[in-house]
Amino acid sequence: MSKNTPQDNTAHQIIDQPMTDILSDRYLSYALSTIMSRSLPDVRDGMKPVHRRLLYAMYQLKLNPEQGPKKSARVVGDVIGKFHPHGDTAVYDAMVRLAQDFSQRYPLVDGQGNFGNIDGDNAAAMRYTEAKLTSVAMLLLDGIKENAVDFRPTYDGSESEPVVLPGGFPNLLANGSSGIAVGMATNIPPHNVAELCDAMLLMLEKDPTMEEIVDIVQGPDMPTGGILVESREDVVNAYTTGKGAFRVRARWEKEELKQGQYQIIVTEIPYQVQKSKLIEKIADLINSKKLPLLDDVRDESAEDIRLVLVPKNRNVEPEILMEALFRACDLETRFNMNLNVLEDGLVPKVMNLKEAMQNWLDHQQVVLVRRSQFRLDKILHRLEVLDGYLIAYLNIDEVIRIIRFEEKPKECLMETFKLSDIQAEAILDLRLRRLHKLEEIEIRTEHDELSKERDELQKLIGSEARQWTKIKKQVQELRKMFGPDTALGARRTTIGSTPKPIAVDLDAVMIEKEPITIICSAQGWIKAMKGHGHKPADLKYKDGDRGQFLIEAQTTDKVIIFATNGRCYTLGCDKLPSGRGFGEPVRIMVDIPNDSGITTMKIHEAGRKMLVASSDGRGFIVSSDDVLAQTKTGKQVLNVKGKVEAAICRYVDDGDDYVAVIGKNRKMLVFPLDELPEMSKGKGVILQKYKDGGLSDIKTFKMETGLEYKYGAGTTTVDDISPWVGKRASAGRLPPNGFPKSNCFDYKF
Repeated sequence: MSKNTPQDNTAHQIIDQPMTDILSDRYLSYALSTIMSRSLPDVRDGMKPVHRRLLYAMYQLKLNPEQGPKKSARVVGDVIGKFHPHGDTAVYDAMVRLAQDFSQRYPLVDGQGNFGNIDGDNAAAMRYTEAKLTSVAMLLLDGIKENAVDFRPTYDGSESEPVVLPGGFPNLLANGSSGIAVGMATNIPPHNVAELCDAMLLMLEKDPTMEEIVDIVQGPDMPTGGILVESREDVVNAYTTGKGAFRVRARWEKEELKQGQYQIIVTEIPYQVQKSKLIEKIADLINSKKLPLLDDVRDESAEDIRLVLVPKNRNVEPEILMEALFRACDLETRFNMNLNVLEDGLVPKVMNLKEAMQNWLDHQQVVLVRRSQFRLDKILHRLEVLDGYLIAYLNIDEVIRIIRFEEKPKECLMETFKLSDIQAEAILDLRLRRLHKLEEIEIRTEHDELSKERDELQKLIGSEARQWTKIKKQVQELRKMFGPDTALGARRTTIGSTPKPIAVDLDAVMIEKEPITIICSAQGWIKAMKGHGHKPADLKYKDGDRGQFLIEAQTTDKVIIFATNGRCYTLGCDKLPSGRGFGEPVRIMVDIPNDSGITTMKIHEAGRKMLVASSDGRGFIVSSDDVLAQTKTGKQVLNVKGKVEAAICRYVDDGDDYVAVIGKNRKMLVFPLDELPEMSKGKGVILQKYKDGGLSDIKTFKMETGLEYKYGAGTTTVDDISPWVGKRASAGRLPPNGFPKSNCFDYKF
């Protein structure tokens, strides 16, 4: 291809280049522009260009905290007219967010009028609202007129704007930031300034590990509060890598009402959740019957949040109801952190927490040196002028003569007294009324004070150690301003513990909790009688049948049944037949084979350990949750050959350290509990060795309290159990005198 020559003073050029290269170059330019000028904050001041220009424009308008506010439209007009050539809506929206105390942990704009609310309602039009800077924003701008930062021309070259703010406030981590660029994004949560200051003070003393920093900065501090329930390990990992997630839950409390009723009050919701949409979501869950535990939701919020959640009935456990809500709606959210920032305002980089704080400290060192140099230059200039004044006072008559009679007094003064141009100009500008002795004393005093300050500044600029000492004092002052006892300083987001998973059985939680007594006969007929305290002598059975199990429980409990086939079956107590009549056969409710019998019946206690053993003398430790069966066919727990005469099940109490076993041959053996394996199912290990017969009973106990067993109408305790202690799978020896002839440790039905 050839290049055309310009025609009619218009340059036309044909570019000989592949289209893919052209598109790549153009798109790269666009991407870099988006990253640097729109989406990613600067690590030094935590600002994007639009926010930086907003604050600087308000600073130029003298909208200080002590002054009265001005119309937001005036601010937006200055921003888009001088610095930010974009739409007014984008600029106003950015300013509104800086004024919202539910969006910013430390608001930078003090807005007057309707600036929106946590329900998601928009702010009023800019012509109706007014704004000024907050004291936090003034910290960010402090020193901007003292050559603390570089300036660059604005888009039209008519003005200049700061490249970065002095940033005497750690805004990036304190208020957080979010944005989406081309191929990258950022999402930084707010933090507590007092904690950040404590962490930076530690960094100024030594090089701490991330674990030591997390001991101080335990997690984000959201403007809307809530409870952080992320584990410490995940928090450390997130701050170490710069990427991670923080799980935040709403804060709630149970409010008691009359007649045993209650309601749940939500007082804080997660960050960036709109209250109106949250209520709408909960209402949809109720209407669609996806949340049967909840009856109603009401918004009784005024200045503070107050969401009222009404349970379906008083038997619904509040923890289970809230667990269901946390899973179904935004009462629990995850804030995905991506600490992607611009290093030195140029290079995108994902930093960890320590790097972000160190960059802010490094920026403060640069600002300190530049402000000190600016002040030093001013002092040197003033000292030069004062030196000229002193020379003039010492030779006042000659100075007056030169000014009155010489044609070129300036040059004559400079030549006569060896003055500089600046000194000569200052003397010529001196008013006659200042030519008195008192003024000379004041000049000498000012000269001494400035000389002292000059020496200090020169030492500061020349010593990096002095600079860091000065920065440390600045951080300590910042810590005092935002301490826990101040209005803005108190932590809002509580650091909670990682919640344990709760199994939400919607059918079970809707059952009304009432006391019952479960009665099961030897032939497997079961029923439930209301209340506790029923006596075995008052119960009646079918002809030829007798009682086998009598268990006091609640309607909300589950009963676990062991059969001679080694399988475990589960029944809900609310499903048991009423106490009238003889009940119903267990085999109708669960599929126990006809050739198998019931050997053990227990109420399920979640999370507890159980000792299970078969009559052939084998057993092991199992979690009570592992024996629960989800189907009528049960769950195989004990692997047995054919059937066993019994499958014994005992709960292991906390602190139990020994096992007592007695066989049908009336031999008893005691051995340590830790010799038994923990399994979910299986055959187990040999507990006691038998020549004939098998296992009769088994029990765990604490050695220090002794072995307790039934004796006559009461119980007795063997304190010295050492004669029966031996190795597991031993034969054992005869039990103590008076041991029951039934060879059982406890009473049976």
